[in-house]
Amino acid sequence: MADRAAPAVQVLLAVLGVVTVAGLLTGAPAWLVPAALGTASAASAAALARCAARMPGRAGRPWWALSAAGALLALGQALALASPGRDLATGGVEDLPTLLGVPVAVGAAVLLLPPRSHRRLGTRVLLDGVVVTVAVALLGCVLLGDLVARTGGPGSGLIAAGHPLVGALLCGIGLVTLTAVPEARRRAAGWLLAAFVAMSLVAVGGALGRTSAGTAPGWGVVVVLGWLAVLAAGLRAARADAGAHAVADAGRRTLPLRGGVLAHGAATAALLAVAGGTVAGRPLPAAEAAATFVLVLLTSARTLYWARDAAALTRRLERTEGWFRALVHSGDAVTLVLDGSGRVTSATGPVAERLGVAEEDLIGRVLPGLLHPGDRDLLDRVSAALRDGTPDGLPAAGRLRAADGTWRDVEVSGAAPAAGRRSGDGLVLHLRDVTERRAGQRELERLAYTDSLTGLPNRARFMAALDGALTQASRGRRSCVLLLDLDGFKAVNDVAGHDAGDRLLCEVADSLRAEARAGDLVARLGGDEFALVVDAGPDEALALAERLVARLDRTQRYAAPGDPEGAGPVLRTSASVGVTEVVAGADASATVREADLALRTVKAQGKNGVRASGEALVEESARRSRLARDLPAAIERGQLRVVYQPVAGVAERRVLGVEALVRWDHPVLGPVPPEEFIGLAEEDGLIVPLQRWVLQTATAEHARLVEQGRDLKLGVNISVRHLQARCLVEDVTRALQRSGLPTHLLMVEVTESVLMDDDERLLAELAELSALGCIVSLDDFGKGYSSLAYLARLPVQVLKMDRGFVSGIDTDPRGAALVGSVVDLGRTLGMDVVAEGVETREQMAVLTALGCRFLQGWLIGRPVPGPALPALVDAFDPAPLDGPVPVAVP
Repeated sequence: MADRAAPAVQVLLAVLGVVTVAGLLTGAPAWLVPAALGTASAASAAALARCAARMPGRAGRPWWALSAAGALLALGQALALASPGRDLATGGVEDLPTLLGVPVAVGAAVLLLPPRSHRRLGTRVLLDGVVVTVAVALLGCVLLGDLVARTGGPGSGLIAAGHPLVGALLCGIGLVTLTAVPEARRRAAGWLLAAFVAMSLVAVGGALGRTSAGTAPGWGVVVVLGWLAVLAAGLRAARADAGAHAVADAGRRTLPLRGGVLAHGAATAALLAVAGGTVAGRPLPAAEAAATFVLVLLTSARTLYWARDAAALTRRLERTEGWFRALVHSGDAVTLVLDGSGRVTSATGPVAERLGVAEEDLIGRVLPGLLHPGDRDLLDRVSAALRDGTPDGLPAAGRLRAADGTWRDVEVSGAAPAAGRRSGDGLVLHLRDVTERRAGQRELERLAYTDSLTGLPNRARFMAALDGALTQASRGRRSCVLLLDLDGFKAVNDVAGHDAGDRLLCEVADSLRAEARAGDLVARLGGDEFALVVDAGPDEALALAERLVARLDRTQRYAAPGDPEGAGPVLRTSASVGVTEVVAGADASATVREADLALRTVKAQGKNGVRASGEALVEESARRSRLARDLPAAIERGQLRVVYQPVAGVAERRVLGVEALVRWDHPVLGPVPPEEFIGLAEEDGLIVPLQRWVLQTATAEHARLVEQGRDLKLGVNISVRHLQARCLVEDVTRALQRSGLPTHLLMVEVTESVLMDDDERLLAELAELSALGCIVSLDDFGKGYSSLAYLARLPVQVLKMDRGFVSGIDTDPRGAALVGSVVDLGRTLGMDVVAEGVETREQMAVLTALGCRFLQGWLIGRPVPGPALPALVDAFDPAPLDGPVPVAVP
């Protein structure tokens, strides 16, 4: 209610002022003025009471008192209206409540002061109040001296002289209040002083109204407007009061600047009035002369206080400045003071030591011009702070050019406006030299984001770059991710040693750096895995991937430490690359998974190639996932079966043995190639139970074939993982016991990858199988790395040449020479040599001419199920073994 009532009353005061002034100028009846002033006083008293009621505790007491003063003013005007026929200009009983309202208003000023425990008026404040009181009184005497002399009767003279004195007293009290109140209530005290000044104006106008010359409407207008101004200023004072919020600020001491300025202004006006009257020939009464002398003495005393305060303040500033300089120079920070344009106006602290620039060289320079052009973030923050006058965004770090041309890392550890909060005031910056710390941080960052072996960025840096590429993708910029995996790295590590593997990784890193462009990031994720973030679309990324595959496809000799140059095994390495585009809205993990899916597809399709992610990859991944999920239950559901492919002897002209091959007929996907699900079984740890089932099934079916009088050997492929599991001998023994198959008819076929693992336990496992009477065969001989030294140590009786040797043997002289070497090697070591993949009579003719005695392939017979095997063996036609007329080896 109070917040709404006070503005409404102020509007009412303005309306009453207009109506009353218009009435006075047009000759309205005499009752109009007291009626208007009484109404205005009563409304103001009510509004002040409401303002006081909303303030807690003693905070509302000043406004209760001011409300009471307004009520007394309203009472006086009511008494004036109750005296019909009287001349209101002469005064009477109605003036009594008005006079009583003056001390009540003074009480409001006293109540506005802080509590006694926090009240520190001081000599200067009281002196300012006395100066204002004397000055206003003297000014009133000068202006109203002739009025007092012409007043008829002691009573009227007393009134004419008393009104200005009251006004002077009110001005002095108001000034003391303005100076002594805390800062939070100073606006309220200022409006209260304005009310007292307006009250003094009313008093002077009333005094002039007591003379016959004062009956003119002009003085009545002054009195009415002054009265309404008193009420309006009182309302504004109540509305501006901070109330209880000023208690916490009550103990603060400030210099009485406002009071001193007003006191000097009032004294100057009074002295000028006296001097002006004297110059104009006006006589100077003794009372005015005495008042003038007292005022001069008081003003001089106040001036001495000003001089004393200025000297004390100067000493305090000098002492504070000394402390500040000592503090600044004893620390390790440099303090720069900038003006509104960013120009250095002052530099303190160890400037030359910390910044590498002499202090005199900094003064007058523009700070943004001294900073590194690359530190745009710091430049923007400093510029914004200089422009807006607010140090938001600081502290920050940047680089500052030293006198020798090097760059010093500096940190803006603190900032503040140079003066006030206005734009253009300048800024105070505290700079700290953090060159060593930043160098350490950069080294730690380098270690944290760099691969120690190759010097390439590591996985963490790669993921950060990928996050940046995703952000750029949302803005329309295209980029791709390449995942690269080395083929054959394990062979280099296992055969040539880890030193050779490390050298290979460094060479690959150099090749990737050489092929990548300036904007591309090359990283090593770990092991033999590398990754690139390519700043281009899929076409350029695929072209880069193909260049990398071509460059990394190499065959070289890897010498062990200490070996002579040219020694060591010859190994082939290549690279498989998966490519995917960085898509806006995806996350980093999903993008890496897409690229990894493409990479695994390349691996599954034979390695040494490039594949981009896409819909076909998703389908292929779904197929692979389903096969991996369904393989464990394939045996129980009867989806696996064993087929047999015959092996014929050239000299014997008959089938001497068969090789057991496993097949998977998936109910949904159809026949699954062995190359596809055997690899899955090895990766998922299912190869041992799978081969255990093949052993049991094949030996059981073959035992029935032997019982029927067919003397055939049975070959079963065994994975190195089965050997590493240390249960192969037990599984073979159990299968032979259950089937009753003679031991010498079982041929265990292991791939030559067993030669890559120089493990005495694997050799012992094979030796134990040989001791049982089983035949040990080395399958796919020549496909990978074959060590003759290891071959001589293995208990191997049969070498099975990989089909890659046989393909094209009839047209390739070098291939034929290699086959001849293998046949001779087998003969020398006492091993039988079997050629796989024989499909044409020409191939068979060359093999026969080279002395190869055992053949396997579609020319001899295709794989058939177990029930169909007897018919295949019995109906075998040896005619193809006769071949054409012997040919010369190409």
